[in-house]
Amino acid sequence: MGARRRTGKSPRKDSSDAMTETANTLSLTSLEKLSVDTLRLLAVDTVQKANSGHPGAPIACSPIAYLLFHDVMRHNPSHSKWADRDRFVLSNGHASSLLYGALFLTGYKVTLDDLKSFRQWGSKTPGHPEFGHTDGVEVTTGPLGQGFAMAVGLAIAEKHLAAVYNQPGYEVVNHHTYGILGDGDLMEGLSHEAASLAGTLGLGKLIFFYDDNQISLDGPTSLSFTEDVYKRFDAYNWQVLRVADGNDLSGLRAAVEAAKAETGKPTLIGVRTVIGYGSPKAGTKNVHGEPLGVEAVAATKKFFGFPEDQSFYLPEDALANWRQAVAKGAAVEAEWNALFAGYKAAHPELAAEFERTQRGELKAGWEAAIPSYPVGKGQATRNTGGAVMNAVAGVVPELFGGAADLTSSTKTIFKDSPSFHVDPAGRNVFWGVRELAMSAAVNGIAAHGGLIPFASTFFVFSDYCKPAIRLSALMGVHSIFVFTHDSIAVGEDGPTHEPIEHLTALRVVPGLTDFRPADANETAAAWKLAIERRGPSFLALTRQDLPILDTTAVDVAGGVAKGGYVVVEAENPAVVLIGTGSELWPAVDAAKALAEQGIAARVVSVPSVKIFDEQTQAYRDSVLLPGVPKVAIEAGSTLGWWKYVGSHGSVIGLDRFGASAPAATVQRELGISAENVVAHAKALLGR
Repeated sequence: MGARRRTGKSPRKDSSDAMTETANTLSLTSLEKLSVDTLRLLAVDTVQKANSGHPGAPIACSPIAYLLFHDVMRHNPSHSKWADRDRFVLSNGHASSLLYGALFLTGYKVTLDDLKSFRQWGSKTPGHPEFGHTDGVEVTTGPLGQGFAMAVGLAIAEKHLAAVYNQPGYEVVNHHTYGILGDGDLMEGLSHEAASLAGTLGLGKLIFFYDDNQISLDGPTSLSFTEDVYKRFDAYNWQVLRVADGNDLSGLRAAVEAAKAETGKPTLIGVRTVIGYGSPKAGTKNVHGEPLGVEAVAATKKFFGFPEDQSFYLPEDALANWRQAVAKGAAVEAEWNALFAGYKAAHPELAAEFERTQRGELKAGWEAAIPSYPVGKGQATRNTGGAVMNAVAGVVPELFGGAADLTSSTKTIFKDSPSFHVDPAGRNVFWGVRELAMSAAVNGIAAHGGLIPFASTFFVFSDYCKPAIRLSALMGVHSIFVFTHDSIAVGEDGPTHEPIEHLTALRVVPGLTDFRPADANETAAAWKLAIERRGPSFLALTRQDLPILDTTAVDVAGGVAKGGYVVVEAENPAVVLIGTGSELWPAVDAAKALAEQGIAARVVSVPSVKIFDEQTQAYRDSVLLPGVPKVAIEAGSTLGWWKYVGSHGSVIGLDRFGASAPAATVQRELGISAENVVAHAKALLGR
């Protein structure tokens, strides 16, 4: 049965779509059936040996994986990072045994022993796919919906890079993003955000298979999920196709061809499957998230005609068939290499830039474009951030992104570039009010390669971004998150818009670099480091104006590069005052007031806790002076600062929510002031 477009007349739960056991033979040659069943039973054995995992979806979706990895995708198992490869995302990452089996069978750097060590300490086959850990895994998936949203980012990257680099006769960027998702992905609100964005952007090279098996962990999806998914995606401007039987290889193939033919819309291919097909537990929740068990494994192998007493059985014909992907992949990449050689001769400058950005290298001398700011009228660090972005735009063309409908507030826009929606070569992405989809898509763009993407919104809304920020750190991708309106100085907007716990919450994420600059020059230095440093980072920037540090007196850029440094020195300081961001300035003013009272105070700026902690103990001691009493001030949670001030120090912060009033009033009433710093310092010194 071929693919058919969804019409509004058929309900989502269509009993006529139910498959029978004999459907396994539909449209499959004997070799195709053997190859598909080999993947199914590798997944069964992989989960059974680990005594942990999810066998149901891998069994059911093996025909899809076979079609993609064997027939459809342009990929090279011997070179998993080939730039123009098709990408595959398993959004329902709990079905990882399906992906690992397909990677092994097609010849990636995944061995049979790796399958046998599934979910074990130190193995290449963790419970959910991990980017950078297992060869052939494009993004880390498992938290449902995020893989789908990152695939949207992969497709955005392809579309932008194609518009920037392709020339007549030389389509050096021309690949698709494929994926599989399940009901759980589509229940997550993130899927709505991401699907809406993808349809709006017309991502015609994004193709997803929906494993429509009507079962979730708690039981039938009718318990909690009765919407018409297909109507929803049709409304999102997706092409919607359906294949009534997940074992119908020709129907799946026809659907892919129809999807590739539609270049103006992404495509959702709904596939009716039976979870755990062929096992005694087929069609039930019992096959979703637990091994089949010894008896059920044997019965399943019997159903498919495999030896019941052999684990990890590999029919030679099936393995040889799967491994054709190695030769086909090498040939497809060789063809592309020849195309690129011609491109390089015809367009040497574009080719050199493409190769540089694919390597993740910055243009030599790019940092010279970063502005420096003399002492004078203060400015909001959000404004500085926007100015720095535009200053380096010409020398860092790979910088790409936008804001969640807050461009005029966050200042994250390239003034000389169109929007991506209007012109795919444009560098400004209007993400809409979709903070989580924006952040996840940025991770997908970063994982794709060739771009340094950023997302932006108000700092308090980093709560909406947090799951994707965590995955960016887990993957170690070069995502940049620009947050503005970073404190109670937001003022009149009140506690709903005043971040309190957010700095602490993000600073504790392993691998995430924090930047909270105190002035324009620290902001410029922070942006430089965010662009240079591999891995994710975030900038917390102000709405209000701040004074400007004198770079002729203090090495601001060098200090930011070390995370913390001395801003105001004093001879034989009796106290060290530590500030970040806008709260550096109450510390500076307090030092002046203390000096007038005969108390010497050193002032330290800590624009990046992570980078400061990376320095040697000797350097940190030279800045913080062990044995000298310390006061830290930051308009946020006090939790993280005790490690610097010690149990005998003092922290001025906020362990309560803010308030709605003019910014100066809120700061004064909540103790974010030079007067309060002076009082705390004198109390520590017994004065």
